[in-house]
Amino acid sequence: MPTTVKRLHEALSEADFPADRAALVRYAEQAGADAATLRELHGIPAETYGSLGEVERAVSFAVPQDPRERAARHRAHGRPGLSEQGREVGKHPIVEELGENRDS
Repeated sequence: MPTTVKRLHEALSEADFPADRAALVRYAEQAGADAATLRELHGIPAETYGSLGEVERAVSFAVPQDPRERAARHRAHGRPGLSEQGREVGKHPIVEELGENRDS
């Protein structure tokens, strides 16, 4: 069974950031994290992470069953490494209201 955002937060609640992968695994082990969470932490790239949000983007999660959790993840971030050009971004509100100004 894959890990969840809630279990990752519980496992890294005492973590000091920035932290590298080895330190994050140690924090999770000390917190008594389950095997799935530890496996996912072992699988993230060996980098230094500046926040829990960066760790979340690096860890792969199961599709959340709770609609609130699914919506929160959708609002928080797209796929890791996806550039701004690759995201669906709506038109700027001023352009929508006034149209493009091509003369300036």
